[in-house]
Amino acid sequence: MKVCYFGSYLPSYPRHRIIIKGLESLGVEVCEVTDSSQILLRYPKMAREFFAQEDFDVIIVGEASNYVQPLAILLKKISNKPLVFDTYVSLYDTNKDRGVHQNPILRKLFYYLDKYNCQYSDLVLQDTNNSAQYFQDTFNIPSSKFRRLLIGAEDDLFYPRDVIRDDDKFKVLFYGTYIPLHGIEYIIKSAKLLENENIDFQLIGNGQTFSDIKALKEDLNLSNVYFTDMVPYTDLPDYIAKSDVCLGIFGGTEKSMRVIPTKAYQILAMGKPLITGNSPGARELLVNDENAVLCDMGSAESLAESILRLKNDKKLRDKLGLNGFKLFKKSLSPEKIGEEMLGILKEVI
Repeated sequence: MKVCYFGSYLPSYPRHRIIIKGLESLGVEVCEVTDSSQILLRYPKMAREFFAQEDFDVIIVGEASNYVQPLAILLKKISNKPLVFDTYVSLYDTNKDRGVHQNPILRKLFYYLDKYNCQYSDLVLQDTNNSAQYFQDTFNIPSSKFRRLLIGAEDDLFYPRDVIRDDDKFKVLFYGTYIPLHGIEYIIKSAKLLENENIDFQLIGNGQTFSDIKALKEDLNLSNVYFTDMVPYTDLPDYIAKSDVCLGIFGGTEKSMRVIPTKAYQILAMGKPLITGNSPGARELLVNDENAVLCDMGSAESLAESILRLKNDKKLRDKLGLNGFKLFKKSLSPEKIGEEMLGILKEVI
C-alpha cells in the first residue's frame, strides 16, 4: 500500500510523525505533500506536487490542515482516490473555545468549512468517541463517517529513564500552551492549598492565559510555583523524568470534556504518574487509581487532594506509572497506532 499524506501541517506535530512511523513500520509507503506558505500560493504548489507523485492508493489529510482540505476534496474527485481526513480539531469549536474570532460571519464560515470538510471525506478521524459525537451533533454528519484513532506518543523520545535529582522536593509538572481548556488556574490554586507540603510546581510553556496565570500566582504570593518558558520539544522528556507527578487538563470547558491531551500519552509512555480531569473523554482510555488519577474538573481542592495523596503514597505512584506504561505499550505506541490506521485505510481502498 502507498499513502499520500497531504496537508499544511507542520512536520513537527507529533500526530503526523506517530501515524507515519506506525504505517511505515508495517511496510506502508508514505509520500508527503505538504506546504505552509501563504494560502494563495499554497494551493497551486500543493496541486503540482500532488500530481507529481507516483501512483498511490489513498489520501490522508493530516491534522491542522483544515484550510487545505477543500483542495484535497477537489483532488480526490480528479484522481478518484479515497480520502481520509484527520480533522482532530474543529475550527469552529477551537475559535469558540479560545475566543479568537467574535465576528459572526467568521464563525459561520468556520462552521460550514468544518461541515464541508467532513461531509465530502470518505472517512473522518477523531481522537476520542466523544469528539466524534460532537462533530455528528454539531455539523449533522452521520456517525458512519467517523473512526477513532487515539494520539499515542513517540516511543523513541518518550520512554522511562533514570535521572539524578538534586533536592528532596516533591515535584509536580505541567507543560502546555496555556489555553482555557488546560485550566491552569486550578493548578495555581491547588499550589496555594499545598504551599506548606514541601511540593514544588513547575509550569512549562506560554500562551493565551499566561499573563492571567502569572498575575494569579503573584496575587496568591506563592513561592512554590515556578514558570519556565517554552522548551525544545526534545527536552520535554528530561523534565518529565525529573518530576514525581505530571498533570493533564482541568479546565471543565465543553472541549476539555471531550479530549485526551497529547501530554497524557507522553506521560504514560514515560511511566510517570498522571493526574488529569475526570471527563468522558479521559474515561475512554484511563481508569481512576489504575493507570491515572482522575480528579474533579474545575476543582483546585480535588486536584490538591490528588497530588497530596500521591505524595504520601509511593506504592500508588509506582502502580500508576507501571500500569500507565503497560497501557502505552499495549495500545498507544506508534506501531499500535499504525495498526489501527492501516485497518481504517483498508476500509476505503
